[in-house]
Amino acid sequence: MNPYEKLLLQNKAWSKEQNSSDENFFSRLAKQQSPKFLWIGCSDSRVPANQITGTDPGEIFVHRNIANMVVHTDLNMLSVLQYAVEVLKVEHVIVCGHYGCGGVDAAIGNNNLGLINKWLRNIKEVYNLYKDEVDAMESHEAKVNKLVEFNVIEQCQDLIKTSIIQKAWKARKAPQVHGWAYGLNDGLVKELVNIEPEFENINPIFRYNLDQLDS
Repeated sequence: MNPYEKLLLQNKAWSKEQNSSDENFFSRLAKQQSPKFLWIGCSDSRVPANQITGTDPGEIFVHRNIANMVVHTDLNMLSVLQYAVEVLKVEHVIVCGHYGCGGVDAAIGNNNLGLINKWLRNIKEVYNLYKDEVDAMESHEAKVNKLVEFNVIEQCQDLIKTSIIQKAWKARKAPQVHGWAYGLNDGLVKELVNIEPEFENINPIFRYNLDQLDS
């Protein structure tokens, strides 16, 4: 049996198990989704949102990309963010990085990796901001992990710079923004930052005019 066929068999087994434990699970799930959380995580296959948090399908709205980035020109990410915040009205946005991230590791180096260079450029900008702190770490692994943390913190800052978040803060005092780093070696999350929905938490140059936020 090849790996693809195994996936299909496992899907059937999972569906059967869900139905046996809760016969209304799929009918209930199909009728609505009302997650309280938006997860912006890394595409790394070892960092699955539901398994890490012990949640069921329907509880977390998920967006993933290389190194869990919030890039202000990324229409994919911004569309997910707008839908989650304005339509689903999530109460929390979690940016979750992970230690040992390959994207962050690549951004520290100078290898020419083709198209992905343009994406890694955004992580390099974070590295440039915190270069002294990162380079002060003794080992390469420690440098990568320190940059993982700084990168998460900066992506949270980039979230609250968006008009999407600021409009929601004005309208309903939500969502809160959280920054996490996940440990592949122990499965535990480290909370790095928790940003309350207060405009004082946004650098003044990035605050939009409150009177214009409804437009």
